[in-house]
Amino acid sequence: MSFFKDNIKLLRKRKGCTQDEVASALEMKRSSLSGYENGVAQPNLNALMRFSEYYGVAIDTLVKVDLSSLSESQLSQLERGYDIYVKGSNLRVLATTVDQDNEENIELVNEKAKAGYATGFADPDYIKVLPTFKLPFLSKQKKYRTFQVSGDSMLPIPDGSYVTGEFVQDWNYIRNHHAYIVLTKEDGIVFKVLENNIKESGKLKLYSLNPLYLPYELPVTEIREIWKFVNYISSEVPEPNKEKDQLAEEVKQLKQQVQAIQMKLNL
Repeated sequence: MSFFKDNIKLLRKRKGCTQDEVASALEMKRSSLSGYENGVAQPNLNALMRFSEYYGVAIDTLVKVDLSSLSESQLSQLERGYDIYVKGSNLRVLATTVDQDNEENIELVNEKAKAGYATGFADPDYIKVLPTFKLPFLSKQKKYRTFQVSGDSMLPIPDGSYVTGEFVQDWNYIRNHHAYIVLTKEDGIVFKVLENNIKESGKLKLYSLNPLYLPYELPVTEIREIWKFVNYISSEVPEPNKEKDQLAEEVKQLKQQVQAIQMKLNL
C-alpha cells in the first residue's frame, strides 16, 4: 500500500478536515486514523471500504495511484466522482504541465509533434517540451490540449486548423453526434464525430463531416486518449457553401420573376 497513507492524508487536507473530524465520520479512533496516515498501521478491508465511501474514491485508486502526481483538474474530477476504477477499468492518469501559478497549461501538438505524441503522450518528459498557451475563456477546472489536424475529412474545418479539446476521462460519457479528437494506436490523431456503442459492442463509430469519407468502427482497445471538441483556430476563411449560394441565387431570380409578373398585372 505504498500510496495509501499519503493519499488519505492528501484527501483529508483537501476537504479541510481534521483527523478528529474524519475519524468521527469513519467511526474509528483518531489514533487508528493517525496510524494509517503515518504508515505504522495497515487498514483491513472494512476500513478500506469506509475510506472509499467517505472520499468517493475507489479502493484501487487509494492504494495504487499516487494522487499527489495528479494535476489540480484531475484531482477535482476525481473528487467529483469521475474515478474510472469505480467503473471497472484503469484510471487514465494524464501527463500534463502547469504554469508558475499551478494552473493548467494548454499544450500544443502541431503537425511536426503528432508522430511523437503517438508514443510520448503518457511521458511527462515529452509533454513538458510541447509549446503551451492559455485561452482565458476556458474553465480552469478542466484539462485542455490543442492538436493541429490535417486533411479534408472534417471540412468545412480547414486542413491545418488547430483544434482544442477537453480531456475525456470516462469514455462512457461520450455523446453521440459530437466531435472528438481521438488518439488511436494505428492511425495516430484523428478528428471525427463519434457514435458511442461502448456498452453494446465495445466500439466507437467514427464519422467525417465530409460526406466523401465513409464511417468506420474502432474498438476501444485501439484507443489511447479522447478529447471533446471545444473550438478551433484557423488562418483560412472557410469555403463558401456552394449549394446554399446556388439556392439563394435561384430564390433571388424567382423573386425577380414574381415582381415582373406583378408589374405586368398592374399595367
